[in-house]
Amino acid sequence: MKLFRKLLIGLIAFILIIEVMFYVFKIDYLLKAVRITYLNGHKTAFLEDYKYFSNRIIEKSKTAQPWNIAKNCNQVKTTEKLEKLHQKIGTVAFLIIKNDSIWHESYYDNYSKDSKSNSFSMAKSIVSAALGKAIMEGKIKSLDQKVSDFFPEFKVGTSAKMTVGDLSSMASGLEWDESYYDPFSVTTRAYFDDNLRALILGLKGITAPGKTYKYLSGNTQLLAMCIEKSVGKNLANYVSDSFWKPMGAESDALWQTDRENGIVKAYCCIASNARDFARFGKLYLQHGKWNGNQILDSAFVAKSITPRFAASPQYGYGWWLSTFKNKKVFYMRGHLGQYVIVVPEDELIIVRLGHHDIKSTTGSPHSDDFHEYLEETYKMLQQVKK
Repeated sequence: MKLFRKLLIGLIAFILIIEVMFYVFKIDYLLKAVRITYLNGHKTAFLEDYKYFSNRIIEKSKTAQPWNIAKNCNQVKTTEKLEKLHQKIGTVAFLIIKNDSIWHESYYDNYSKDSKSNSFSMAKSIVSAALGKAIMEGKIKSLDQKVSDFFPEFKVGTSAKMTVGDLSSMASGLEWDESYYDPFSVTTRAYFDDNLRALILGLKGITAPGKTYKYLSGNTQLLAMCIEKSVGKNLANYVSDSFWKPMGAESDALWQTDRENGIVKAYCCIASNARDFARFGKLYLQHGKWNGNQILDSAFVAKSITPRFAASPQYGYGWWLSTFKNKKVFYMRGHLGQYVIVVPEDELIIVRLGHHDIKSTTGSPHSDDFHEYLEETYKMLQQVKK
């Protein structure tokens, strides 16, 4: 009994020492990471982790605008290959919208049309839309306005010339480690730290901004902070007033914050459903118009879905870019395979939400599963013509 007591005391002391070490070396965010992620059986952020964080509400519209349902909705079955893919990598929602009507809708793993899941980096496209709205309202001068106008911390060094457009197009030149599985990366710290503002304002420029593309989540977080300063309200409220309500969103969304009443994790983490996420695809498909109202400048939309750098044709301003069978494609993309894919030529929107993706095996900047969703969707659509 005495031996057991000594072992127990020793174990408790060891745990306390470890916790103190975490705080001394300023990696106490790892305690939160372990509690939320690893103790829930995951190795990285997951679809329903918003339940373990504080959130701000993106309020829904008081006048909901449900999607039209096509007369032949779900009459064409999912292809065998697509169904196997859904099962293999854990799709929870798959939505095909054709000609402004839901043509196919499938849910898995006890999810439904009202179930919330984490957007991850699809939120970056929404933050970029908020930038366009702030410019449209005259709150931000243009894409060329300097970040240092909002935060003097960036007035010196290479970052002195950094613009909000550089942040949106992933060309900031800031130092950032975009690693989702390394517990010591700045991305992991940003996800679990309770003082995200201080972390972002401590970033240093290491290369000249505005020259080359490099995908960094810190860019979008800093951009969101600039937008909040310019419009004088928190970003969740601004997105609600500017988009969620005007577009008739049927459900409130949740946006994770670094702490209670803190700032939103703008580079990720909007919890919503497939139908409401799809509204941003429709907005950009319609060149910023919603039911005839120009809620986002069409010139900004066009610029957003055009590559900024010839050497990096896969990205514009907050949106991923590709082609399919010589047709232009632009899309929102998030960790683990969250997508809102738009093929404007065919008035087609595809939404996929799920637990996993399939990384590129060809060196392409686009994941293998992204191509599969397009291929199999068009096979389904082709059956209608037969």
